[in-house]
Amino acid sequence: MRFSFGNRLIVKSLGVVLGTVLTTGVASAQSTTFLTIGSGSTSGLYYPTAVGIAKILSEADVGLRANARSTGASVFNANAIGEGSLQMGMMQNNIASYAYNGTGVEAFKNNKIDNLRGLIGLYPEAIHILAREDAEIESVADLAGKRVYVGDVGSGTEQDAMNIMAAFDVTFDDLKADVRGSSGDAVGLLRDDKIAAMFYTVGLGSSAIVEAAQTAPVTVISIDPKPLKQLQEDYDFYTPFTIPGETYPGVEDDVQTVTLKAMLGASAELSEDDVYTFMNTVFNEKLDTFYSDIQNPNLKKFFTVESGLEGMSIPLHPGAVKFFEEQNVDVPDELKPSM
Repeated sequence: MRFSFGNRLIVKSLGVVLGTVLTTGVASAQSTTFLTIGSGSTSGLYYPTAVGIAKILSEADVGLRANARSTGASVFNANAIGEGSLQMGMMQNNIASYAYNGTGVEAFKNNKIDNLRGLIGLYPEAIHILAREDAEIESVADLAGKRVYVGDVGSGTEQDAMNIMAAFDVTFDDLKADVRGSSGDAVGLLRDDKIAAMFYTVGLGSSAIVEAAQTAPVTVISIDPKPLKQLQEDYDFYTPFTIPGETYPGVEDDVQTVTLKAMLGASAELSEDDVYTFMNTVFNEKLDTFYSDIQNPNLKKFFTVESGLEGMSIPLHPGAVKFFEEQNVDVPDELKPSM
């Protein structure tokens, strides 16, 4: 087949156009950062929070796409960030501190997660101690000799159960059985009278606790004043908290307990620009969507950007520092990363 000069010019022009399109497509693909956000059990509040954040980010068209993964929660997420299989994760502020400093939890001994950085605090997490009304449990001390769900292996709830029971001179060895697994499974065990009680560190209004109160004769146990004071002396990250009466079906009286802070952590390997874009998109430009679309009532009730550093227990990511300073939130020197 013979080509004229005009044909060659057309072919050459098409080549230039196609090359430009392909180059642009490759550049576009390379400019997108993919984030996996660790959450927790699908029956808790970490999961819908992470799912909602990922959806906001992915639909914003800002060069970041995210997905949420159901995990074993705080301890798992911190470890996974350290290993590089997660880029971000939901976690309790005490677990973040343990992970960063290599203390407190067996999983972090000789395994300091020094690439863990803080992003933002989200809402208080009350420690709920649920018990069947027919189990004759009026105090944490009464858990001795009972079958008790103490949280998933490696979870923040497990650590909280251990700490609270210790304030009453009760250990896991004193239980008839320390039951593990997901909180969703524990609800079924409580309903079916397979366990007498369960610990659950979660925001108010958890669907798992609502379900338990709707389907079984359940009460919520208060922490007595003296052990409560002891907890505060031993662990400064526990703060006294009142679960208002009627938060859960059939639980009419206020319940005295302690709270931690649910927060987002991230890998130090993420770029400052990507983290700043993440923060500015979710907590500024799309803040109304954050409040209205995420299925977690605690966010609208408790979260503000101005309170986002309350309870922050580890150094911030540089991208988070840039965001907070742009929002005129004072960042304490101890939260600014050294590098």
